Amino acid sequence: MNVSPGDRPSRRRRERRLRAPIGALFVALPCAIGVVVLLVVHPASAREQTFTNEPSTSIQSVFLSDCAVCHGAKGTGTAQGPSLEGVGAAAIDYWVSTGRMPLAPNHRSSGRISRKTPKYSPTEIKELVAYVAKLTGGGLPIPEVSTAHANLAAGGVLYRLNCAACHAWAGTGGALQEREAPSLFASTPTQIAEAVRTGPEPMPAFGEAALDQQQLDDVVAYVRGLDHADNRGGNPLGHAGPLAEGAVAIILGLGALLIAARLIGTRT
Repeated sequence: MNVSPGDRPSRRRRERRLRAPIGALFVALPCAIGVVVLLVVHPASAREQTFTNEPSTSIQSVFLSDCAVCHGAKGTGTAQGPSLEGVGAAAIDYWVSTGRMPLAPNHRSSGRISRKTPKYSPTEIKELVAYVAKLTGGGLPIPEVSTAHANLAAGGVLYRLNCAACHAWAGTGGALQEREAPSLFASTPTQIAEAVRTGPEPMPAFGEAALDQQQLDDVVAYVRGLDHADNRGGNPLGHAGPLAEGAVAIILGLGALLIAARLIGTRT
């Protein structure tokens, strides 16, 4: 078929009109795939959905009956308790999921807020945390943590540098001046990460500048590993630590030497 010179411009226009949608398709397709991947892989979507849902009347009743007596109906604090404004979901989840909140009736006599069985179910805790975080605003969200690719050796180095002075090298906890650092064995990975990021009193907070995400994962993996330590032989004595183990060894060793000396002296 012969193409006259007058038909060439119109043919080029048709080709350009065909190329435009194809080019747009090449740009839009990768973007659409990326959006789908983010929606599927990103694990925070469920949590964000929780914050956008309206709180149930039962959770509002729980807050008013168990929390508002100290923190106020709006979470702004009273003479009995501090404001929760800017505290954030991470700190709220730590205190409630570890059973430290709501306070035990006799906490004023003991002066110590210790870990205990949570008062609420996991579902109620999730709803309560979402409700209080939305009511008061601000603060850190619940941190994401994954130990799948954690480095236990690196986590051990970080733990001994930053945590062992208070929680002991074995995670059994330790005594401080008029306070104590609790045992870490019952802590979940999320609770460990929440404590690291928020620093529940008197523990200091470790932000991203102090421990990045990989280092946080390493520390969490190491702390969880302490609860199932790989014994290298001998009697671990409940992982009480080198001081206690050394004391037992000295007492038993000296006792054995004294008995042996006594027996030898009697025979001669």
